[in-house]
Amino acid sequence: SPPISCAMFGISLLPHINGALLVATGIIGLHVFIRWELRVPAPVLDVRLFRGNRVFGFSNLAALLNYSATAATAFLLSLYLQYTKGLTPQQAGTVLIVQPVIQAFLSPLAGRLSDRIEPRRVASLGMAMTAAGLGSFAFLTAETSQPLIIIGLAFLGVGFALFSSPNTNAIMGSVEPRHYGIASSAVATMRLTGQMFSTGIVMLLFALFIGDRALTPEVFEPFMQSLQTGFGVFALLCLLGIGASLARGRHPS
Repeated sequence: SPPISCAMFGISLLPHINGALLVATGIIGLHVFIRWELRVPAPVLDVRLFRGNRVFGFSNLAALLNYSATAATAFLLSLYLQYTKGLTPQQAGTVLIVQPVIQAFLSPLAGRLSDRIEPRRVASLGMAMTAAGLGSFAFLTAETSQPLIIIGLAFLGVGFALFSSPNTNAIMGSVEPRHYGIASSAVATMRLTGQMFSTGIVMLLFALFIGDRALTPEVFEPFMQSLQTGFGVFALLCLLGIGASLARGRHPS
């Protein structure tokens, strides 16, 4: 939506004053949109689902926090592996592929598991593993060994798998069939908004620590500071996501 796009673009311009103004404009616009949707008889987005359906609302919030914490991970690690560790793009890609391979292998199993076990428990465990992986990356240095990086990526792969399918299962199972379209669009909105927010956080950190300088050996320390801070923020978002995941309550039977 325009308010979200305005806010996300503003984040990319921070700490400039224009960025702050755009973020404020986006937040105000989103508030106006929500108030309007609550009043009209046939809303484009039934906001009442978020307010009146605890499982639906908190599951979407958990998804937003998860994507906000993880979407920029590959970008940051790619720069780290090439710039700090001296790997080629092909070598860096070979390391990073560990996470999606594990996720692709385990996601179907996690989906079936969430049919037998309360989805919030499975999803919360996945968020916790993701937080552990992101937290480990907050301590990356130039001397960190490649096996430790791969272990962190493995934690992310397992965490993504355990969170994504069960959380989507909880969202879709918390609404009546007539609301499946709204629920599906809400999942997509949380994903795209989280991805934009995650990238915006990285751009803000780069602006604060590196500025407009190119990635050269002279900015090694500022780059590592921005990377470590970024993963620390992402781990904190995941911890908040665990709270949102647990707070959703039991899945409707």
